[in-house]
Amino acid sequence: MKKTVERAELLKDMIQEAIEDGATTVEEVHQHIAGLPFDALEKLGLFEEQAGSLKEKQRKTIGLVYDTIRKVNQEVGSLISEQFAALEDARTASRNMDDKHDQDD
Repeated sequence: MKKTVERAELLKDMIQEAIEDGATTVEEVHQHIAGLPFDALEKLGLFEEQAGSLKEKQRKTIGLVYDTIRKVNQEVGSLISEQFAALEDARTASRNMDDKHDQDD
């Protein structure tokens, strides 16, 4: 059972890392695409001051969304790791109780 838990933990880590990397990649693409209209406005000389300010606000807002995704991913990973640890602790406690019971017989 210990190997099964270790494999599950490894799989959890791989999934968590894939989500982290995926969120970062998608954020980069999202930021680039979202900035294009503001870049066009700035190049045309329209709303130059406002375009820069709005672009920065949008960049921060998009960043907060992806930061939240990464934070949730981190928290879920921690929660699952805690459950794996609790499972191992319960297994160890059960084995110790069985050993003690066998000694008492």
